[in-house]
Amino acid sequence: METMLGRVFVYGGKGALGSACVSKFKSKNWWVGSIDMKANAEADANIVVKPDCNWQEQETHILQEVKNILKEDKLDAIICVAGGWAGGNAANKDFVKNTDLMWKQSVWSSVIAASIASHHLKEGGFLSLTGAKAALEETPGMIGYGMAKAAVHQLTKSLAAKDSGLPKDSLVASILPITLDTPMNRKWMPKADTSKWTPLEFVADLFWKWSQKQERPTNGSLLQLITNDNKTEVTAA
Repeated sequence: METMLGRVFVYGGKGALGSACVSKFKSKNWWVGSIDMKANAEADANIVVKPDCNWQEQETHILQEVKNILKEDKLDAIICVAGGWAGGNAANKDFVKNTDLMWKQSVWSSVIAASIASHHLKEGGFLSLTGAKAALEETPGMIGYGMAKAAVHQLTKSLAAKDSGLPKDSLVASILPITLDTPMNRKWMPKADTSKWTPLEFVADLFWKWSQKQERPTNGSLLQLITNDNKTEVTAA
């Protein structure tokens, strides 16, 4: 068996960005695990999330699976790109329903990813979470989304602080995209200016560099991904 150069779990590994991350690390001869509602055939191992379980049950199931898969091995990285989008203000009939969904997709996944990191990340490894540039300010047209992403930003800062429970010298950072260039976004926004959309490959490359300890941001960084004329810049919020 050829030697794997590193190990990463991608939470949300079947989504558009997650799949790009799985492909990236596989192409570099890494062992890649995926955690998602559906299996990713390209991954070396899959943990399928049970959507009917509550938060604690999901965590118990996922942690047990990770432990069974890794045995004594440790992870070099955990990349959480799980999430989704739903709009609506306080008067929207689905206000609470959408907010609940946003919380489950962004906050549950990020917290469970942090729990995995506390048990299975190597010293000096990294945990990446996914916030949103929009959530740095008010989001009246998508309150649930803004709330959930703001919670991820807070989690990122807490995890980077002293005594957070993460391994020594680990890095925690959140990417704050505006719009990612995904097939779904192209489908739903056919007239949008895609030159302002961030390519998935750019994000996957960013994570790859961090795994090689290149261009690593400051611990606890909230990194805005700002794309103009098909060029993306990473700016700390």
